[in-house]
Amino acid sequence: MKKFLAMLLVAVLTLGVLAACGPQRDTNNAGGNAENDGEGTTTEGVNKPDSLTVWVNDDENQKAALDEIFTAYTEETGIEVKTTAISMLDQVEALALDGPAGKGPDVFFGPHDRLGDIILRGLAEPIDIGEDASLYSETAINAVTVDGEVYGVPQVLETYGMFYNKDLVTAEEIATMEGLMKVAEEKTDQSKDEYGFLMEATNFYFIYPFFAGNGGYVFKNDGSGFDASDIGLANEGAVSGGELVQSWFDNGYIPKEINADIMNGLFQEGKVATVLTGPWNIAAYRDALGDKLGTATLPTLENGDVPNSFVGVKTWMLSSYSENQEWAIDLMKFITNYDNAMKYYQAAGEMPALQQALESEEIANDDMIGAFAEQTQYGEPMPNIPQMQQVWDPMGSALQFIANGDDVGEVLSEAVQQIEDNIAASGAQ
Repeated sequence: MKKFLAMLLVAVLTLGVLAACGPQRDTNNAGGNAENDGEGTTTEGVNKPDSLTVWVNDDENQKAALDEIFTAYTEETGIEVKTTAISMLDQVEALALDGPAGKGPDVFFGPHDRLGDIILRGLAEPIDIGEDASLYSETAINAVTVDGEVYGVPQVLETYGMFYNKDLVTAEEIATMEGLMKVAEEKTDQSKDEYGFLMEATNFYFIYPFFAGNGGYVFKNDGSGFDASDIGLANEGAVSGGELVQSWFDNGYIPKEINADIMNGLFQEGKVATVLTGPWNIAAYRDALGDKLGTATLPTLENGDVPNSFVGVKTWMLSSYSENQEWAIDLMKFITNYDNAMKYYQAAGEMPALQQALESEEIANDDMIGAFAEQTQYGEPMPNIPQMQQVWDPMGSALQFIANGDDVGEVLSEAVQQIEDNIAASGAQ
């Protein structure tokens, strides 16, 4: 039953569309198709470059998978793929400097929420929608679409949920916020570094569900796009969420100095019953806890709803400075075809954005990934407009003040004012 549910939940990830505006693959070998064996890429009328340059994220598991994929691409096309490892969070600034000087990549990699800023600065080119109509999840395509144009080939679809130690707690005990708070109260002893529940509670990315679940929001979205003039991070629902977070610190459930390293270390040592984090930790957690490791969606709120988590997409983007745009698009499609999407998933442990990979038996039967696939159904893509970049620092600071006991309503009002001021100063209104 559990495997069936996981498969069902993954299958309902809706379809999206993506295509390339450059070289076309033949109909029996469309890029990303589940029947594609990763061989036989064809191009028509486009001069083949000797090499393509790709900036990859500086994660060892990701690099290892990509090296193998790039080797296969070279064998198939004769094009050398030259890679530079740069943190995906640093690539935009590096491209802004290196691109105009002719030293930038053809293809770069990053989180979709930076797309608005990337486009505003003229660093990425759109990719025309064509006949590849059902390859990527709709959530992923929506995340990389700005003003009706697609600006990336999605690699990873991700959100966060709950990991738990089966020796310390059951899934039923953490299925609701009431139950989670009971676990936190009963299983926390800071003098022994033992905790019922931990998360990065001063990181707005992870805290957002507890704002959104009560009616908070970043920018109002009526379905036609985000309205950066309407910020809902200090409304009644957001304040309720902030007060919930503050109670965790006041009650001693979560230490004020909490960060990812502390949380991960304690959980892997078996000192924490449950943590809120993402699937990128599956491999390390599984190595430490083995069969004791379980995953679940976020706990339901009093109204019975699962709170909205941020859904992020890590995507390949086409540099505006590339002189080989058609082949760069071809490479991006090759990286994310079925075989290579699965290879990347197996090596990096990250959920593919390719819909057919999501529906694969291997992923549907993976109890670890199934909970995160389900959580994406309750999530929402992070805003991808330029103004989103002005949100993170003020909200991070606000959560630090909240952890220290400052008045939640005042802190959030000040944070929203700072966000509005930052947006005005940036000119991205």
